[in-house]
Amino acid sequence: QVHLEEYGGGVVRPGGSLTLSCTGRSIENYHMAWFRQAPGKEREFVAAISWTGADTNYVDSVKGRFTISRGNAGNTIYLFMNNLQPEDTAVYYCAGPVRSIWSTGTVDYWGQGTQVTVSL
Repeated sequence: QVHLEEYGGGVVRPGGSLTLSCTGRSIENYHMAWFRQAPGKEREFVAAISWTGADTNYVDSVKGRFTISRGNAGNTIYLFMNNLQPEDTAVYYCAGPVRSIWSTGTVDYWGQGTQVTVSL
């Protein structure tokens, strides 16, 4: 069983940066993803990374601002978030395994979520 844990949420001003991290058993063997859910909205895909770390995919709204990567051992997933905007405010979830980085499919395991708030 994959038990996912996220770290690194917080409050930041517009234009600021945060880094989220996710750990879990055996995640170095799986394609993994980040999702987010804003208040009153459906959960949405944010970014995904292949098990090798060589391939990534992003939702259009974060391209050029967010970067998903793996630690050297592959067992930590990072989401580097730059130039954060109020519309990025949400609970962010680490999730996986995903079927592919281009079509995540049904995801079996989710972390508990970490709150990211972008506000003046």
